[in-house]
This record gives sequence, C-alpha cells and structure tokens, in this order.
Amino acid sequence: MALRDEQYREDQLRNRIAELPAEQRRVFHGRMARRLKDPDSYAVLNYLFVAGLHHFYLRRWFRGAVNLAVFLAGLACLLTGQWRWGLGLLLLITLIELPALFCSQCIVLRYNNDLAESQLVETGHSQN
Repeated sequence: MALRDEQYREDQLRNRIAELPAEQRRVFHGRMARRLKDPDSYAVLNYLFVAGLHHFYLRRWFRGAVNLAVFLAGLACLLTGQWRWGLGLLLLITLIELPALFCSQCIVLRYNNDLAESQLVETGHSQN
C-alpha cells in the first residue's frame, strides 16, 4: 500500500511541476537531475545490506555509519575467533535490514518525492 501512496504522490508532484512557468520548470529539472536516486542502484547496494552502503546512497549518514560499524565489529569478532558474537552481530544487521531489501522501490520513490517536494518549496510553489 505504501508504494501506491508514493506513486499517487509522485503523480501529484508531476502535476504541480507541470504548472510551473517554463523557466522555473527548467531550473527545477536541472536541480533534480543531479540529485535524483536510481532504484536499481539502491537495490544493488542493498544486496550488501550488512555493510549499510544503501543508507549512504540516500544520504542517511548516521544509519549507514551504524550499519558499517556493526558489520565491521561482527567481521572483527569472526576474525578473532569469537564466532558467536560475530555471527550474532551479522545476523542482527541482516534481520534489521532485510525488509529494506524488499521495499527498495518504495524507499527510493519516497526519497525522490521528498526531494521534489523540497525543490518545489524552494521555488515558492509548496501549495497545490
């Protein structure tokens, strides 16, 4: 259901963007082109979810850093022979991040919609 909501929101945003004057629309698209994220790139990075790279891709620095730290701690435990701690930490990250693997399309769409909304606010067109 969340994907449908984001798709509806995307349609509403497109309508609002189409109503912009030509020059503002050109500026809007220029800014968006540099900042939009690709769902396929996110999905590829998400396959490495234990390292948290997909969080860095969407500029979620803190969450990405936490994932990376827990992943590295788990890896260090495995390398030093502390198998239970190492496997436990890796399993913990896996269980926390597994839902994002199946919702990557919606997550990136929400990110891009939020980005479009913020760009519309910057151009002074925050209202429908």
